Amino acid sequence: MKEGPDIAFLGSLIGDPARANMLTALLSGKALTASELAGEAGITPQTASAHLSKMEAAGLLQLRKQGRHRYFALADDDVGSLLEAMMGFAAKKGHLRTRTGPKDPALRYSRVCYNHLAGDLGVRMMDSLLAKNFLTPETEGLGLTGDGKAFFEEFEIDFEPLEKLRRPLCKSCLDWSNRRSHLAGSLGNALLTRFYDLGWAKRVENSRIVAFNPKGEKAFLKTFPV
Repeated sequence: MKEGPDIAFLGSLIGDPARANMLTALLSGKALTASELAGEAGITPQTASAHLSKMEAAGLLQLRKQGRHRYFALADDDVGSLLEAMMGFAAKKGHLRTRTGPKDPALRYSRVCYNHLAGDLGVRMMDSLLAKNFLTPETEGLGLTGDGKAFFEEFEIDFEPLEKLRRPLCKSCLDWSNRRSHLAGSLGNALLTRFYDLGWAKRVENSRIVAFNPKGEKAFLKTFPV
């Protein structure tokens, strides 16, 4: 292709195994140092710095400075959605890594995808919201109905700051483990934060796993029935 979006350039950046591992590590939503990302990729800090500079220049990462420390994070929701969609497509086509462990079932059940809920529970929540007509499929994404807004406001979601953000309010994101969609966008982020605030769940340290306690899981399943 001589004109149009350069997917070959982005593909070459994301397709490198070391860079792919670093990007996947940042799907946790946490900002990590170059040394931490080097450990995730199994490469030297010097090599990691070169990779990180390329990804930052391409708009995949953003650099945050705090004192003498430099942290890297995904540039925005779009990068997180792109990575999750690629993981879903790879899983659908059977391109899977063979390493599994005790964390794998927990990741599939409930995990963070950049800044929103993914996994079995994330897909269940999306199914429930669509079935209740709180969200509706639209040509360019998802729409929020009047009943949906009332439901979320009763759940103590404040829409005023969400509507001021430049990113979409509701967005569909392909779930890699279920190969179906979960809710992203600023509303997806607000809901996950609300689950934490209610004490229903918490992030497992140094992991993407979102662990719901028994009381929180029961409340979640009641709030989002299928």
